[in-house]
Amino acid sequence: MIILGFESSCDETGVAAVCTQRGLLAHALHSQIAMHQEYGGVVPELASRDHIRRIVPLTREVLARAGLRRADIGAVAYTAGPGLAGALLVGASVAQSLAWSLGLPAIAIHHLEGHLLSPLLADPRPDFPFVALLVSGGHTQLMRVDGVGRYTLLGETLDDAAGEAFDKSAKLLGLGYPGGPALSRLAEQGDAARFDLPRPMLHSGDLDFSFSGLKTAVLTRVKAAAKDGALDAQTRADLAAATQAAIIEVLAAKSIRALKETGLRRLVVAGGVGANKLLRQRLGEVLPRMKATAYFPPLELCTDNGAMIAFAAAERVKAGLVDLAEGDHAFTVRPRWDLDELKAA
Repeated sequence: MIILGFESSCDETGVAAVCTQRGLLAHALHSQIAMHQEYGGVVPELASRDHIRRIVPLTREVLARAGLRRADIGAVAYTAGPGLAGALLVGASVAQSLAWSLGLPAIAIHHLEGHLLSPLLADPRPDFPFVALLVSGGHTQLMRVDGVGRYTLLGETLDDAAGEAFDKSAKLLGLGYPGGPALSRLAEQGDAARFDLPRPMLHSGDLDFSFSGLKTAVLTRVKAAAKDGALDAQTRADLAAATQAAIIEVLAAKSIRALKETGLRRLVVAGGVGANKLLRQRLGEVLPRMKATAYFPPLELCTDNGAMIAFAAAERVKAGLVDLAEGDHAFTVRPRWDLDELKAA
């Protein structure tokens, strides 16, 4: 079966075609970064309007790349949440309308499940069960994954997520949007040892996270340096490096603890922060010594994208978790939707 998938939860419009037997056939993505940079962050109304402009041309592009006709599609999938309500409604309404017009089932997909399963698009593909570190936007979670739809929450952030810590610290350092990648690039020029920043909950004895205290510490250092007239380019780079080092140390330590507590030897890292070079390097150094392996999605699939949504739908179909009856195409979206609410059946 060929599934056409739509992603429109925030500031990227993604469309992809996935075959349940052959995998990813084609995908296309439009990022709104350039549009939102002027405002220093995502403007929900502008995001929704841009999704409307982009989604149909991207759909045509994907079908052309994959050599598909509309008659070849067996189901349509879309992100139903979490995300920006208006943005979600664009993808959901287009998907449901297309499914209705073709007499096909429409499959509502959890955005985070898309991220969670996206490393399975990589080669080599991890086997179940595994521990997943999910670091996407406002979410930082550790999950035990025993199969598609079989997820157990091990730990999560109690306040700011890792991605938010990157973005908020970047803003304090005067960096542009999106802040996380900008901070990571600046960190490559800095000395992480110059500033001793806190590692929140590093030794808490559990698998939960907290990054709000780190953001406050960065604010304190920035204000002190500015007051002394010492917030020069090198100081900003050193602060960026120290901030990144603190976040990555906590993420790596908690992930290692999760592997030890579960007795598993496979760690899947998914979400935007999964593209971070230092995180990949740290896990690549430590996990082999534990006889464990880290799996990451391809770099192009770390951000929000349609491939992960179509793929998650395909995996749910293969696992028998989807009712393929056409249905009445009534739908809703869920801007807030906890992943642990997602049941296998």
